[in-house]
Amino acid sequence: MDEKLKNSVGGESGVKIFEPIGEKYKLTFSDVGGLEKLKKEANIKIIQPFKNPALFKKFKKSAGGGILLYGAPGCGKSYFARAIAGECGAAFYNVTIEDILDMYVGESEKNIKALFDTVRENRPAVIFIDEIDALGRKRELLRNSSLTSTINAFLSQMDGVESDNENILIIGATNAPWDVDSAFKRTGRFDRTFFIPPPDEKAREEIFTLYLQELPIDRLDYKKLAQLTEAYSGADIKGIVDRVSESIIEQILESGEELRITQEDLVELIEQTKPTTLEWFEMAKNVVEYANASGVYDELKEFLSNRIKSKKRMGFLS
Repeated sequence: MDEKLKNSVGGESGVKIFEPIGEKYKLTFSDVGGLEKLKKEANIKIIQPFKNPALFKKFKKSAGGGILLYGAPGCGKSYFARAIAGECGAAFYNVTIEDILDMYVGESEKNIKALFDTVRENRPAVIFIDEIDALGRKRELLRNSSLTSTINAFLSQMDGVESDNENILIIGATNAPWDVDSAFKRTGRFDRTFFIPPPDEKAREEIFTLYLQELPIDRLDYKKLAQLTEAYSGADIKGIVDRVSESIIEQILESGEELRITQEDLVELIEQTKPTTLEWFEMAKNVVEYANASGVYDELKEFLSNRIKSKKRMGFLS
């Protein structure tokens, strides 16, 4: 994890100390390209209860709870979570599984208690836990039975009788929501699920602009670059820019000439690559077809259906 975003360090007593990210790293939805439908849904279901608590209390609703973000790797789940926190005006605690799990018996449970105790003193707050499936994996997939007490401690903090989590939102992120145990998805836990798709064309254009605008570049057609990178994740696009930059630096060192990144450089590399999301979508397609009886993956199903229709229109599929 980026050290600038790290939220916990060992205290002198051996108990973890959790701290929110600094103000300079906070985001809002204006920093997130695309995802308009998702932003609207998150605004109504998550953000407005933080902004208008009196209205929601009239209907026995309170701010907070748990949501699960899922999607292909590199598509901005943590970025979107930070934007939710920014929109809520909440402190953001970026927590990894390594911050929670400890090899010594009982220490993981202490870390969980320290996290929730800290966050309750600093609400409104958002806890973001990446790779939540490493903690909430289905029981039949668990290799380490000692995790059971850790899992129980975590779930107890989420919705136990003595837990007070009003104005605390717990966001879990995973690439494999189908591997997350059903106990984590019960009411009062991660009972709302949001699919984070790869950036759409408009968002890809913005991502290319973001990563290239401060580099030595020729005149670029960002719209064309976005059109050529359907299904590419934000991380994929950053990888393209990084590789092109490295190539140009190497050419400058060899020739001694001043060179800039051109449209041709970028297009040539794009033609040599494939989006890393494709493998994930192949796996996700099977889940949608055979394990979506509850409808929890309907958003993913709609995305895959639209993608197939788009390819047919473009003549890629018969």
